[in-house]
Amino acid sequence: MQSKFELGSEVLERLTGKGAQTIIEAHGEVAPDLARNIVEFVFGEIYARDGLDLKTKQMITVSCLATLGYAQPQLSYHIKAALNIGISQEEIIDLITHIIPYAGFPAALTALSLAKEVFKSNNCDKKYNDCDEKQYKK
Repeated sequence: MQSKFELGSEVLERLTGKGAQTIIEAHGEVAPDLARNIVEFVFGEIYARDGLDLKTKQMITVSCLATLGYAQPQLSYHIKAALNIGISQEEIIDLITHIIPYAGFPAALTALSLAKEVFKSNNCDKKYNDCDEKQYKK
């Protein structure tokens, strides 16, 4: 039976192409327990659950983070992961547009500004076409 860490690392591999490495590198030196908990709980338990497919889970995550309005590093990470698993720019823009009546224009505009930065850094077409494939794997 796989450990929660192994399951989480597999989910992260699908999302980013780097497994748990991205989380451990970002947080492990300062907060190794937090990094492990993120991999085990968020990705090894929540993301690894049956029911919703990975694309749907990632779209929900992007929507929730955009709605918060203050989680820019996490939103950037998850927009990149969304692009990496095949969610289009157009779908991301639609998600951001959809949060307006619930989170307000400021949260949506903050998310849109961040999405534009991510799209640009991933060499995405200005007309919301495909981006360079698998940015994390390069």
